[in-house]
Amino acid sequence: MHNLLDSLLAKYLLFLRLPEVGAGTYWQLHEQGVDIESLLDKPAASLKSFLRPAALEALLAFRSGSPLTQRLARDLEYIASQPDLYCLTFDDPLYPRLLREIPKPPPLLFVRGDPNCLSLPQVAMVGSRNPTAGGSENAERFARYLAECGFAITSGLALGIDAAAHQGALNAGGKTIAVMGTGIDMIYPSRHRGLAQAILHSGGALVSEFPLGVGSLAANFPQRNRIISGLSGGALVVEAAVQSGSLITASYALQHDREVFAIPGSIHNPLARGCHQLIRQGATLVETAQDIVDQLAGLISYKRQEAGRVFSAQSLLNEPQTNAAAPALDASEQALLDALGFDPLPLDLLAERTGADIGSLSAGLITLEIKGLVQQVGACYQRV
Repeated sequence: MHNLLDSLLAKYLLFLRLPEVGAGTYWQLHEQGVDIESLLDKPAASLKSFLRPAALEALLAFRSGSPLTQRLARDLEYIASQPDLYCLTFDDPLYPRLLREIPKPPPLLFVRGDPNCLSLPQVAMVGSRNPTAGGSENAERFARYLAECGFAITSGLALGIDAAAHQGALNAGGKTIAVMGTGIDMIYPSRHRGLAQAILHSGGALVSEFPLGVGSLAANFPQRNRIISGLSGGALVVEAAVQSGSLITASYALQHDREVFAIPGSIHNPLARGCHQLIRQGATLVETAQDIVDQLAGLISYKRQEAGRVFSAQSLLNEPQTNAAAPALDASEQALLDALGFDPLPLDLLAERTGADIGSLSAGLITLEIKGLVQQVGACYQRV
């Protein structure tokens, strides 16, 4: 049984399956100087000061053989069988930097799809599960425009505004990230399985902090909302009632020192009242998606600088520096770089040259900018 715990990932998976244990417990232990590896290796008598009784009982049962043993074995087998599934511990280089900054971030992040897109500049979009027709249209249009400008759109895969936001990014050929309130192997609501596949096929990602097989428990969604906020540079609330869960995301965004945006609506629309409340509390009123682009322009610059620091640090580790490894590119990124050539080129001419839509081009160019390979000069892009 103990050979199941040969890997650090297995120890994280076991820890997060213990009852009454989660990110809060992990960080409390961290503050006491206790890590997952040393905790699970401690003798039973010393564990009482670190774990609640239910968690301690489950761990001791695991050591002597219990259903939890088989559950962990199935988890490891499932993960090994999924080539597009990544398990990012907090110290993994792919763990997104912005998410690291929030209080008690997830110690383990399950990511299906491309984990690199979690480090793209992101705008969170949230709102009612039962929006008006105008609310859905606004969500789709704002998401499409923001994706065309190079932002990834982050939302919760829920009905209503979330789905419209994801679809808007897809319609632009951009990247979108769905943060789930279930295990990464469960799609909720089930009618969004096609949407989830479209997100993956577009180069986006599905994200969860919950163990495999965890269903749509009500308590999971506020936790999910803190990740939506933590990944993003700003959060846009499209339509929300005063008691909406979307306001939880906005509250987290304020706690995380993120920008909060709200679209105003009719005083007769109950789904506008949550947005109006946010505006009274200091959220930025937005009438066009360009308002958000203007406000978050610095996030793009920050990502460029961050990428520059990473590649500079990497180059210092290569001897001689002139032989420093170039950042890895996938086939589509290399094709875009080749199409750009070596002279400054405006986006419309690049679209003609490649036959690609503006949204996918913008997202691709932003990725190349973050990797330090191209730069924007006026209305043109050129190699660095």
